[in-house]
Amino acid sequence: MKTMTIRSILVLLTLAFGLHSIPAADAASKAEIDAKVNATISTFYSQVKSGKELARKAVGILVFPEVFKAGFVAGGEYGEGAMREGGKTTGYYNTAAASIGFQLGAQMKSQVIMFMTRDALKAFKASDGWKAGVDGSVALITVGAGGEIDTNTIKDPIIGFIFSNKGLMYNLTFEGSKISKMKK
Repeated sequence: MKTMTIRSILVLLTLAFGLHSIPAADAASKAEIDAKVNATISTFYSQVKSGKELARKAVGILVFPEVFKAGFVAGGEYGEGAMREGGKTTGYYNTAAASIGFQLGAQMKSQVIMFMTRDALKAFKASDGWKAGVDGSVALITVGAGGEIDTNTIKDPIIGFIFSNKGLMYNLTFEGSKISKMKK
């Protein structure tokens, strides 16, 4: 399992306890994000047999290679990623969420969100802070035995996958996550 950086821990504590934002200087560089996005896409393709086919159909793919989640009563999660259109990075984004309730521990997950229609991508890019479940629904895709998905039955304008280095993760959601464009 990847180790959490001090920056990530500070960001999570900030989210969990409602402190002021971490200075922009602590954000990952474009090159760091791009390298992690490339690695995450490779992992996604190896775990989801139809992943490349879905990616070819998507008009935009938003990838968050490392979304760290931690909690002690209050919890938070944070990650940085990039939007890919036609195989090229067109913007950098962060995702954040907070939660309250009994929780203890930390985990890291990766998220891939595919925009399957131009209208869905246009609405996302026009927003000033897009909230999953409010500004748009993300259909969480589950994968069958052997990593198979029937790509012909997927009709949702926005689909998403959540996974770790151990495989696809279940019983997770994008609901409540706020995605904002980073100023890089």
